[in-house]
Amino acid sequence: MTPLRRPAVLALEDGTLFHGINFGRFGETSGEVVFNTALCGYQEVLTDPSYRGQIVAMTYPHIGNYGINREDVESSRPQVAGFVVREISTAASSWRASGELNGYLEDEGIVGISEIDTRRLTRHLRSRGACRGVISALDVDPRSLVAKARDAAGMIGADLAREVTCSGPYRYEHHGAASPFRVVAYDLGMKRNILRMLAGAGCAVTVVPATTPASEALAIDPDGIFLSNGPGDPEACGYAVEAARGLMASGRPVFGICLGHQILGLACGGRTFKLKYGHRGGNHPVRNVATGQVEITAQNHGFAVDPDLFLNPDYVLTHVNLNDGTVEGFRHRDRPIFSVQYHPEASPGPHDSHYLFREFIASMTERRRARAPVGAPV
Repeated sequence: MTPLRRPAVLALEDGTLFHGINFGRFGETSGEVVFNTALCGYQEVLTDPSYRGQIVAMTYPHIGNYGINREDVESSRPQVAGFVVREISTAASSWRASGELNGYLEDEGIVGISEIDTRRLTRHLRSRGACRGVISALDVDPRSLVAKARDAAGMIGADLAREVTCSGPYRYEHHGAASPFRVVAYDLGMKRNILRMLAGAGCAVTVVPATTPASEALAIDPDGIFLSNGPGDPEACGYAVEAARGLMASGRPVFGICLGHQILGLACGGRTFKLKYGHRGGNHPVRNVATGQVEITAQNHGFAVDPDLFLNPDYVLTHVNLNDGTVEGFRHRDRPIFSVQYHPEASPGPHDSHYLFREFIASMTERRRARAPVGAPV
């Protein structure tokens, strides 16, 4: 295993440098540098496809203490471009652990850097905004690294859903659970816990690639449509926006989260914009407009839906971010179409928003009841 005391540098495109120690793969990587405020759940963060192309810094200082296990992954492998922590634990103290973090990232080819001031990095990103960066244990020349950071790919215009979507349709069912509803789920970078939540709520799910036309999804004759989370710029996913328009016109319930929420916003005639530094963590407060209740939510996104969408009276604001006032949810005034910007499956995160899956089930139940002959069972 690679020694943990090799020096490494994190360089940002604005010339800011952070000197630390390499862990994971001994090498070099680049991407957009962002921060996550979750206190735990680093394994779910690492494997969340929404982090494709991003170097993720954890604000919690001690990472890796409960190790790694194969049950808590949200996709088949780590998706982050790189990983930044204040202190990495080389001991895995959980009885569930099958290994430790450094070895896992080395095996999976993920470059990390530790022993930097992550508080300073987070404050810098909050002030300046998310920016491109490079982690290197190979090149320690500041001018060279800053030049590489400036040449790194950015998020605006990046169609990353194509990179992380499934290669073809497949079925997902919860063994032993009744599945009265058929749902087509668009995999824009979907986390596994979303499938577990849908199946646990009573859905037999057919997962389809992000580029699937609406006609192919509707040919399955689903009771409802789900649009998943995912990485990159929603405006680069024109194929998904076009499909969403066709799905909305079908009259079936449509439920979107994260990138799926942004895709729906575009399909409804709205716009999206890039946030200064995004929302990433398991502790973001969101107000439910209808009830006034505040939900603590799990979030991971760098884009948001422009509130100008609500100049169209067909669409209603349902949830608001209490940190910055951005749109966290909307619905169609009359049709069963709704979405939220955050992650109600909450892996990791609080369970305040699990009710949204029940609302999706309720909307499919209502549609089935409205279409059933008088006296027929629903």
